[in-house]
Amino acid sequence: MGRFAVISMSEKAAARVLEIVGARENAHGIRLGIKKGGCAGMEYTVDLVTEPSLKDDHVERDGAHVYVAPEAALFLLGTEMDFEATTLRTGFTFRNPNQSSACGCGESVELKPADLKALAEARAQSAV
Repeated sequence: MGRFAVISMSEKAAARVLEIVGARENAHGIRLGIKKGGCAGMEYTVDLVTEPSLKDDHVERDGAHVYVAPEAALFLLGTEMDFEATTLRTGFTFRNPNQSSACGCGESVELKPADLKALAEARAQSAV
């Protein structure tokens, strides 16, 4: 069985995480979370991780480490994290199956939690 991952990370996102971590002393990766805010109700948060928490879900690709805050796991289950640089914005993007709507600026989203049973079963399968 493969290791369970709450989210997946594109090659570009992994490369950007490595750049961020490489530029900061004592950084291990980044932590994804969500917070209430914005015009659609919730916003993604991205923070530097200097001390990983055992409570976080952990995803690794090509040496890049992303941690998902426990309270965000249900809202981020199945999300693909990417990175884009366009003339209008540069940053991480999230293709999230739990997203029901977003505001025009794309910074704020409405999220519904994934099925708790599905998350628990996926974690249990990976522990086998």
